[in-house]
Amino acid sequence: MDSELQIALIGAGLGVVVLIVGYNKWQERKHRNKAERAFKSEHRDVLLEPREAGGTGDDLADRKLRREPGMGSEDEPGDGPRWVHEASINRSAPEVPEMLDARTDCVIRLEAIEPLDVQRVWQAQSELLVGLSRPVRWFGFNDGDNLWFAIGPNSAGACHWFCAALQLVDRRGSIGEADFLRFSGGVQRVADLVMALPPGVPARAETLRNATEVDRFCADVDIQIGVNVVARERPFEGREIERLAGRHALMLLDDGSFHAPGGDGATLFTLANLEPGLFVADAMSSMVTMGVTLVIDVPCVRDGVAAFDRMMGIAEELAQKLDGTVVDDNRAPFGAEAADLIRAQIRQFQARMAENGIPAGGSLARRLFAL
Repeated sequence: MDSELQIALIGAGLGVVVLIVGYNKWQERKHRNKAERAFKSEHRDVLLEPREAGGTGDDLADRKLRREPGMGSEDEPGDGPRWVHEASINRSAPEVPEMLDARTDCVIRLEAIEPLDVQRVWQAQSELLVGLSRPVRWFGFNDGDNLWFAIGPNSAGACHWFCAALQLVDRRGSIGEADFLRFSGGVQRVADLVMALPPGVPARAETLRNATEVDRFCADVDIQIGVNVVARERPFEGREIERLAGRHALMLLDDGSFHAPGGDGATLFTLANLEPGLFVADAMSSMVTMGVTLVIDVPCVRDGVAAFDRMMGIAEELAQKLDGTVVDDNRAPFGAEAADLIRAQIRQFQARMAENGIPAGGSLARRLFAL
């Protein structure tokens, strides 16, 4: 009796196993058939099909646009597809403007996701970058021309990239930590105000160290050479000084000195009153003086020797026409030997400037040695 019951139970168990295995096989075949039907699509596989270079207009449209579900409008029902543009390619940061120099300028660039109106940036920096002891220049990047352009109160347009540059050195010396922090913090506040990306700020210690080194070099080559023409007995009349200056194309500017312009418009040397008081255009006909002084600013002149020779020619002519004498600052006669010594010094100092990448008379030198 027991053996029959055991045989019956074993048979029932085997039957259950067979049913389970059969059911699993049926489910597997069912899902496989469903998957095959899903992948048998008549749509083209643009990833597997070859395409000709350039493609057709429809191909370009397929590559630029995709269909995505989303909320619709009156023209686009909510349950239908809508066209959206692919995300734009990230822009690479443009190089620093060529007119700037990492040794002499603290440069911070700003990037905006959407183009920013340059006047909005200009107004923001005008309010947030006040109190600095050195000049700050702003530039915008023209994507179309691939060029930086200077931004001022009358600039127009919109840009993705902006650049702020604080000059680190001039004739007053180099900036200090307070100026660096005020500048870097101010530019960051400008970025926050106009919704630009957080800017990358140069390292404070390295920036200040570079500024100190450049300032030390500039102090070593910062020389101005002057000669005086003093009256022997009778004072020089202003109208005679003005007439002789005009013969050599010297122009009287607002600083009260006559300037000798070079070919690039920069001043080669100046002619000023040796006595207290400035030359004034409306008063030249009535003024008199016991002497004039001519000065050449060596770091700001491209060819210092040529400028010096021209200056000496005018000094000698003034002495001859006005009955005066050419002397140095100690009132000692200025002769050919002294002139040769000065020419040698000019060559030496300007050669040092060229070797250090700050050529005399160049745009960088004029900024560093601006009065």
